[in-house]
Amino acid sequence: MPKIISANLNGIRSAAKKGFFEWMSQQDADVVCVQELKAQAADMTPEFLRPDGYHGHFHYAEKKGYSGAGVYSVKEPDAVQIGFGSAEFDAEGRYVRCDFGNLSVISVYCPSGSSSPERQEAKFRFMDLFFPHLAGLQAEGRELVICGDWNIAHKEIDLKNWKSNQKNSGFLPEERDWMSRLFDEQGWVDVYRRLHPDATGEAYTWWSNRGQAWANNVGWRIDYHVATSGIAGTAQAASIYKEQRFSDHAPLVIEYA
Repeated sequence: MPKIISANLNGIRSAAKKGFFEWMSQQDADVVCVQELKAQAADMTPEFLRPDGYHGHFHYAEKKGYSGAGVYSVKEPDAVQIGFGSAEFDAEGRYVRCDFGNLSVISVYCPSGSSSPERQEAKFRFMDLFFPHLAGLQAEGRELVICGDWNIAHKEIDLKNWKSNQKNSGFLPEERDWMSRLFDEQGWVDVYRRLHPDATGEAYTWWSNRGQAWANNVGWRIDYHVATSGIAGTAQAASIYKEQRFSDHAPLVIEYA
């Protein structure tokens, strides 16, 4: 069965030092999607490019030490697409699509708006562009799994302190409504939620580095597998790996039939 992992690395060099690639080599995953490389092509060592024999395809940001996305796969993809056609956001290195037969796996790193009002406006621009792109993907009639850091907690059960975060980036009403429209209007499936509809604290994938967020499990669920209904319906198991910390995010692992 295809086993697909999504992991925001918060810097590929940092995650490597913390043992990410050793862990990855033990997972027997078919595809591993990574985000927030914080690296350019010149920074990529052989370990980063082809860990344990995986094929790697990457989208680097033009700005040094920023953003970036990639897809590792056991099989060489039939086709690879870097970027989704937006000059502004393709310059930030946010999208890699790999096709394998009738299945496409996409690694996406959606913008965060938490650093400034200007970045929140950029996030809204991204959402406006990405929504019709996702509709176009649905129209292809292929099976798709879009893995990544979406930087939005969809519902109240997706973060610890939802009441105090209703005016904060990542849990704004406009962001949550946008996610709902993906599922309700376009027909995408939140695969983790399909398998674990009521999970709360065990569902979190990100913890702030401030305070004691990790120690107290004050987390957010912002990393998703968003899939077409066909392959989503085959999902057998979903887990979030927390035994080791490679990043401020935890890897999301889903096994499909």
